[in-house]
Amino acid sequence: MNPVLLKPQSETGAQVVVQGKVEGNARAADYHALKPKLMPLVLDSFGRLKGEADLVLAEGAGSPAEINIRDGDIANMGFALEARIPVILVADIDRGGVLAALVGTHALVEPEERNLLRGYLVNKFRGDKALFEPAVDIIARRTGLVCHGVIPWFEGAGALPAEDAVALDRRGRKTGGAIRIAVPRLSRIANFDDLDPLAAEPDVAIDIVAPGRPLPAEADLVLLPGSKSTIADLAVLRREGWDIDLKAHLRRNRPVIGLCAGFQMLGTKLDDPKGTEGPAGAVEGLGLLEVETVLGGDKRLVEAEGRELATGKAVRGYEMHIGKTTGPGLARPMVEIADSGRSRPDGAVSADGLIMGCYLHGLFASDHFRHAFLARLRDGRPQEEAYEAKVEATLDALADHLEANCDLDALLAIAERGV
Repeated sequence: MNPVLLKPQSETGAQVVVQGKVEGNARAADYHALKPKLMPLVLDSFGRLKGEADLVLAEGAGSPAEINIRDGDIANMGFALEARIPVILVADIDRGGVLAALVGTHALVEPEERNLLRGYLVNKFRGDKALFEPAVDIIARRTGLVCHGVIPWFEGAGALPAEDAVALDRRGRKTGGAIRIAVPRLSRIANFDDLDPLAAEPDVAIDIVAPGRPLPAEADLVLLPGSKSTIADLAVLRREGWDIDLKAHLRRNRPVIGLCAGFQMLGTKLDDPKGTEGPAGAVEGLGLLEVETVLGGDKRLVEAEGRELATGKAVRGYEMHIGKTTGPGLARPMVEIADSGRSRPDGAVSADGLIMGCYLHGLFASDHFRHAFLARLRDGRPQEEAYEAKVEATLDALADHLEANCDLDALLAIAERGV
């Protein structure tokens, strides 16, 4: 819901995106000073959402009790106070210290914030829930808060798209697949859920290559992912020697694909004349596609669908990028996007078909395209993993799981009453 996005950058600080538009870069201290000016925009977006939906759940970021940076807060209790909404605390018991987290949060927030608290949920519980019952009484005596559910660990959650890049640290390397896909772990990696449909295939092994490791020589495909700071991450790629590994990979006649920023890196030049994503300046790209990109302008945020030209299969996803890409390489596009009743090309493919890239995030979630794309690497062995159907089935199962373990009637009543 929050219309303000912080995108970590290099020494210039973080890129601040407000309601889809880049407002500039800010260091941590500057951003905290900027937050009070952003609150009206947050409330504006919240008001528009309330007008479109029967129920809006506003998820906080971090902890509601970070009192050291409470001034100007626009994401947790500061927002809840301004928007006048009730608050349910959600505690992750799998991390440990759940009683201290709940009681400590209650103690640390200001009295006016404490008045917004309407109870709590305990998430990711393993074992016998009866063992937690004494804790419910202890928390009630200390805080007066009501427990609205103890939610057991949900095994199927691994099939759902990851929420943030922390999941990459847990994912590491999936081994044992017949198809091996290497993904360099860029320091500002973005849209990493592009990998999830590939990782869901039973015969695909995703290797998130951490700094200090070369791109594996046995990889069947190298995928360059999205990035929050393209030029800075291109420097990381070169510093790790992954650009040299990439050329060796191509000499083995094995393909490379770049998505969004990864596509931009594959070109001959990257120019950020106004310092949109970091320090202003231009650098040479990897020189593998005959395109060049100038970063800047408004951020493009649209859903899109069309077809991938090599396979002819339908694809759909979204575009979320800054910059304009030009060059003769665009004469061989990777995908064709339907746009206002017309079609437009997107991306580029090398003359030999080994190097390809485009701006369309989420295209691997399209089952027919993914199967056809992977068939090049499977030596004709078919797989029929239905990724989107699996995600939908998992979400339905998760909804049933929550319904069985939460007092949804009480939570809905709290939302309807307000504060």
